[in-house]
Amino acid sequence: MKINLPQHFKSLSDALSSLFGSGISVRSRTRISGGDINEAYALVLSDGQVVFMKSNSHTPEDFFKAEAAGLSAIASTKTIQTPEILCTGSEASEYGSCNFLLLKYVESRNPRDDFWETFARNLAALHNANTECFFESDGMENQAGKNQFGFFQDNYIGERPQRNTPCESWISFFREMRLAPQFKSADRYFTDEQRKSISHFLDHLDDFLIEGKPSLLHGDLWSGNVMCGPDGNAMLIDPATYVGLAEADIAMTELFGGFPPAFYGAYKEIVHFEPGYELRRDIYNLYQLLNHLNLFGHSYLPSVLHILRKF
Repeated sequence: MKINLPQHFKSLSDALSSLFGSGISVRSRTRISGGDINEAYALVLSDGQVVFMKSNSHTPEDFFKAEAAGLSAIASTKTIQTPEILCTGSEASEYGSCNFLLLKYVESRNPRDDFWETFARNLAALHNANTECFFESDGMENQAGKNQFGFFQDNYIGERPQRNTPCESWISFFREMRLAPQFKSADRYFTDEQRKSISHFLDHLDDFLIEGKPSLLHGDLWSGNVMCGPDGNAMLIDPATYVGLAEADIAMTELFGGFPPAFYGAYKEIVHFEPGYELRRDIYNLYQLLNHLNLFGHSYLPSVLHILRKF
């Protein structure tokens, strides 16, 4: 497997000329709803083609590069659909810079009758794909037995940085790259006594989590990041990709309402979790809830404390 990263352009006009030919411009743009962080548009080009654009003027230049790398990694496994990436770019103006991601426009269709079962099987195939190539960067290959968890670059969870420094231990990775940075950012929300409990919890994380087979994860797998593609099958969007344990992805699917039972039934026919998943699920979702606490504020604190009290 090889990850093909898209070209990055200095302006939207340069991108359109390079991708579609000299003189191609935007004839009209229509705002598309959805998402809390980025603006999204359907761009109708002067030759009649339609492309999808995400843009953001408040994020670092590598923000959409990181998303494109995640989509490319998932696509490289040839297991589950993702939108076709056209390019990334950063356009400067007198009003500041704006970062953008261009994707092939996807015409969503009605889902197949077996949408959830097929999605589950495809996701299981993603989780079973070889992960060694996802630590290669600038021609440096992953060494056997090294760098099992993480990714070849850092990325973002929502608009917050997500560190992916490779680690041989899943438990150490989840402690140092996931929970600890979020707790540090959320420190102001906790009392001195709660800080002591958090420190003890992190020090004893190996009492609750387990090591296991590395899997490529979507990383932010809730229903809003799953859409129906033109063939009626699931398509993954907006990833926060890294290599971790598959059960962390499944835990996220259960956090905000969950997927239908047919999905979990089909998935568990292929991927089997060790006993105690229900307890570990809460720890994986603690990361997501801490991120929401740091992004959106105090309303997520009760959910965070509820999980902490269990441990």
